[in-house]
Amino acid sequence: MRRPPLATALTLIPLLAPALAAEDWPSFRGASARGVADGQDLPLEWDPDGGANVRWRREIPGVGHASPIVAGGRVFVVTAVTAGETELVLGDEGGIDLAADAGREFSWRLYCLDAATGEVLWEREAYAGEPRATRHVKSSQANATPSSDGETVVALFGSQGLVAYDAQGEELWRRDLGVLDPGLYGDATSQWGHASSPVVWRDRVFVQVDRHADSFVAAYDLSTGEELWRVERDEKPVWATPTIDESRDRAQLLVIGGDWDRGLDPRTGRELWRFARDLEVKTTSPFVADGLVILSGGYRNRELFAVSAAAEGMVEGDELVWTSEPGGPYTSTPVAYRGRLYFVTNTGIFNVLDLATGERLHRQRLEDTYSASPVATDGRIVLAGEGGVVRVLSSEPPFAELAAVDMGEPCLATPAVADGTLYLRCRSHLWAVSGRTE
Repeated sequence: MRRPPLATALTLIPLLAPALAAEDWPSFRGASARGVADGQDLPLEWDPDGGANVRWRREIPGVGHASPIVAGGRVFVVTAVTAGETELVLGDEGGIDLAADAGREFSWRLYCLDAATGEVLWEREAYAGEPRATRHVKSSQANATPSSDGETVVALFGSQGLVAYDAQGEELWRRDLGVLDPGLYGDATSQWGHASSPVVWRDRVFVQVDRHADSFVAAYDLSTGEELWRVERDEKPVWATPTIDESRDRAQLLVIGGDWDRGLDPRTGRELWRFARDLEVKTTSPFVADGLVILSGGYRNRELFAVSAAAEGMVEGDELVWTSEPGGPYTSTPVAYRGRLYFVTNTGIFNVLDLATGERLHRQRLEDTYSASPVATDGRIVLAGEGGVVRVLSSEPPFAELAAVDMGEPCLATPAVADGTLYLRCRSHLWAVSGRTE
């Protein structure tokens, strides 16, 4: 297999990858996209400049909104590097504007770091050249979070393609998925950037390809990249990551769509159920909690829905368990934790709902705007703000703010939590926050 020019393997890398551990965070929002990790004993406060409770800090070149993942004692993160300043407009100031990336040379890279020390074990340049599609001014050229089973890591670099590596950084296979150009529905010139992340499950990896035409969801063999099945999608494009759920007596792949949300059989792609939700610009990911599929997102501040995870066919009647009031999240995915549902809107409205009924229990305004999804750990909700302040709130009434730490640079990536460590990826750096000394 051809190795990209930047590839350099280090002799210290073990010959075999460790198996995926239960405490790993192997994909976007961790296992089954739940965003929850208890038993971590994270510090309440830390010093981003490398002081108290910061195990390590590593500069990551370029810009990427993809989250870090943790698998087999390693941290994986992707980025897109280009000369000069990369335009990034926070909040809603960018409207529907497109970035001026045409004619610029980028280097799309995957980094592998030692989770304990932050040492870069290897880096790989997956692609180099001009982007095949542009992006929104708030987006990046590296939005999709990698996914791993501890032995293979798969990264999707938008229109540049899908690549799989082993734990030593050897390229296993790559797939050209064509131009991934989702944008304003009905305007083929609008390209806001692809964001849906790959999901590794057993012997396969799932990819949701949404664009202006010829969208699809597909499964690829994790070892070879061979396409196992494909389901065509003739509906409005979205930016949501699919989720695998095995919480009941069947496995299902949860897939958000511009017209329908669906549950698919991950082995064949056969549709198990569908729910009509005709909305534009869905970005939040589906997940299962307490037997409920939580569905949210859509432009803008729409209701949340809870569908029975045992639904069959067209969802109707009792299979739609509850519908919340309007005011749901637009970009970030909620987190279900200890019987409640927590989310924050783009404009900083923090909400708490009763998970069983959808009733709103609490609402308050926070400073900052938000793109990153909240995560829950040990009775706390962690929120990374676009302006760079990471807030820690109590998960119990009155849901008080316990700490606020300024990272000094914008934070748009969802944090990861694994092995007693909070991993924060902001504009230029990746931090490992931990009170443990080993």
